[in-house]
Amino acid sequence: MKNKLIMAIALVMALVAGWTATTTTAQAATDDSLAQVQKSGKLVMGTSPDYPPYEFQATVHGKSQVVGMDVAVGKKIAKDLGVKLVVKSMSFDSLLVALQTGKVDMVISGMNPTPARRKNVDFTHTYYQGGYSIVINKSDKGIYKDKDSFVGKTIGAQTGSTMYTESKKQTSGTTVKGMTSVSDLILGLQSHKLQGVAMEKPSAQAYVANNKELAMIPSNFDLSASDTSASVAFAKGSTSLVAAANKSVDQIRKQNLVNKTYLPAAGKYLKTNTVNTSMLHYWKAFLKGIEYTLIITVCSVFFGFILGVLLSLARMAQGGVFATALRWLATAYVEFIRGTPMMVQVMFVYFGLGLIVNLPALTSGIIAISLNSGAYIAEYIRGGINSVDKGQTEAARSLGMTKGYTLRYVVLPQALKNIWPSLGNEFITLIKDSSIVSIIGVSELIFQSNIVRSDTYRGVAPIAVIMVLYFIMTFTASRILNHFERKMQHD
Repeated sequence: MKNKLIMAIALVMALVAGWTATTTTAQAATDDSLAQVQKSGKLVMGTSPDYPPYEFQATVHGKSQVVGMDVAVGKKIAKDLGVKLVVKSMSFDSLLVALQTGKVDMVISGMNPTPARRKNVDFTHTYYQGGYSIVINKSDKGIYKDKDSFVGKTIGAQTGSTMYTESKKQTSGTTVKGMTSVSDLILGLQSHKLQGVAMEKPSAQAYVANNKELAMIPSNFDLSASDTSASVAFAKGSTSLVAAANKSVDQIRKQNLVNKTYLPAAGKYLKTNTVNTSMLHYWKAFLKGIEYTLIITVCSVFFGFILGVLLSLARMAQGGVFATALRWLATAYVEFIRGTPMMVQVMFVYFGLGLIVNLPALTSGIIAISLNSGAYIAEYIRGGINSVDKGQTEAARSLGMTKGYTLRYVVLPQALKNIWPSLGNEFITLIKDSSIVSIIGVSELIFQSNIVRSDTYRGVAPIAVIMVLYFIMTFTASRILNHFERKMQHD
């Protein structure tokens, strides 16, 4: 009886193994991820360039580029595949979403292949084995020794990172605060909002080496149950692409390219960054940020105004079933948009609609902000139309004007005059709200300031610069809008 049971178990195990092998072979046969990349001629790499020496911004031949050892790994993989590497920057906690929605082909950003992440994406073999350290202010070096020294204090870590998870697990009586950008964490540390920042040891060494006000202490995290290695992430089921990338990763490890070549090269870029850290040196970056900010604002106001007019007319539609349905839909749209955060809307347009159509980040940002602005402008216009005396409409109709002509030539001009201050305020608001699209990698002012902060290791100066730039733009726009408002009042 016992032998029969053993034979039955063995038979079941053999069948399961055979089925698994067949399934894996079938998946590999149907997977065309490698063929798609080679057909396109490019390999799109997603990364968060605020984590030196893994990935960071540097000025190369007068142009800002993403460099670092992770970029070198990406170039090696792309070269071996015979395609061109395209680097796409975004916040760290958006990288896996971008991978799953097809915005990028792979993610290389010092990412640890944790079990939770493996459920959603596929990883290559490890290309680098790191460790954790804690960065502190140099003046506090005698106070903090390791992670256990921060009882009653606050430690920061990058949101979505393994350091954040382990900091919460392995500290007691310590507040762990997450931020999307390491540059923000360092700024929080230097402004004493945080007492320490947990990060990968190479990154900690880079920040300390380039900022005399910082120091590094050992973390003493128990890493036996966690994975501190770095791997390349691909979309789930990209069997052929992962297999091809593994060949490159294995060569990198076998030849020890990270330590011999990639890290020393990243160190040279770090030294170049700190040669001239004046804000004037980065005027091109700030100018590019202003350009994108104004493009987003102007386009969003234009399309938002058109959408607002249509929505306001729909909300005021009178008649039968069709008009009622139109009014209900417009009302539902306005209430929904006003009831959800713009950041969520931006991410939904970029990542959610990305499952259907692959829109560029700038286009997605303009669409999302236009859709948001249209809901608010619709209410301004509706209020403006209602503010026009009904006698104006009656007089126009008595003169033989149709409803359309009455609305176009009598009601709307007067309504526009009444709502001009509100429209001006919406324009000013959009100049500032355009900063939200930085989360999807659009190079507006906030995004550019983060680049400068990563380049220079200066936290406050870039923020002060963009504050002044935002004020100049909003003040200038306000003066122009006030000029036209006075002309309207005079007319």
